[in-house]
Amino acid sequence: MQFQFNSDSSVMGTENVAERIEASVRHRLERFEDRLTRLEVHVSDENGRKGGGDDKACTIEARPRGSKPIGVTAHAADVDTAARQAAGTLAQRLERHFGKAERHKHDPSPDKVM
Repeated sequence: MQFQFNSDSSVMGTENVAERIEASVRHRLERFEDRLTRLEVHVSDENGRKGGGDDKACTIEARPRGSKPIGVTAHAADVDTAARQAAGTLAQRLERHFGKAERHKHDPSPDKVM
């Protein structure tokens, strides 16, 4: 699975931040790793220099094999917390997505007898 990290100019996009967030997101989503082709993580500071609570945003887009992308966004006071929250939400959505795929993968219903 390919991992792509992006940040805006107001968030420190250093290796350390990227590595921490990648490790956190990969850990949370590791059970889906073989079913995803790519994860894209975008972190930003919505208020820039103004500051404020919950102004850091993390958007994660997952690309399941053979399906449309699934994206989530979380806001928090720091990018690490926002990334953890977004990864948790994405794990729930992927669980539902793949669970539905598994449920609909069964043999067709037998013909009804009238």
